[in-house]
Amino acid sequence: MKLLFEIARRAPGEDRSRWQRIPWETQDENATVAAALRAMNACPGLRDEKGEAVGRIEWECSCLQKKCGACAMRINGVPRLACDARLAPMAKKPIRLEPLAKFPVVADLRVDRRVMMDALREMKSWLERDAAPDERTKALSYEAARCLQCGCCLEVCPNFAPGEVFAGTAALAPLSRLLALLPEEQAELRETYRRRYYEGCGKSLACRDICPAGLDVEALLVNSNGAAVWKRRRKRG
Repeated sequence: MKLLFEIARRAPGEDRSRWQRIPWETQDENATVAAALRAMNACPGLRDEKGEAVGRIEWECSCLQKKCGACAMRINGVPRLACDARLAPMAKKPIRLEPLAKFPVVADLRVDRRVMMDALREMKSWLERDAAPDERTKALSYEAARCLQCGCCLEVCPNFAPGEVFAGTAALAPLSRLLALLPEEQAELRETYRRRYYEGCGKSLACRDICPAGLDVEALLVNSNGAAVWKRRRKRG
């Protein structure tokens, strides 16, 4: 299987990427983008379409089993996990690999996604004391726990921009696990959810359609709104 990759290359400290076209061949019909990138980096003397040397391609990976989200990138313009993107269906055209666009680029396909963790810290998304599990929300809590924190949802969200108040669905998933367990006196997180998520979400559900884990984002949203917004308004009334 003969392939042509177009890979965005950017050295640390550079302001913009350049494209490098790299021919590649594999006999593995089930090979993924992640497998190709690993093989390219392990290939001494790899040359691009112009005959120029191909330096090490910077990207992130960990489990390579669609469980950690580290290898998220844009593949032919769509945010996906490299370990879950099969080459065969894309083989007829150049395969374009770019870094996620809403995060600072470290190098090549590697981005800095700490904005997601910073948002969770800022929102104090933890319980201040033990809380008993609620049998009624156990299934939704498990669903939320499957979030990979890959950032694909933020990439397609029309309302998310780094540094803005709206934290996006990457924050919704962890928060939704907590909201149903919060004791009445810990109201701060409910207010934070309303301000950092509820008031900024346009309900486009682009996040649901792109999620590599297939999270039922709509169910998480409805449950979280019920716990943090509607319950609060009923009490005030």
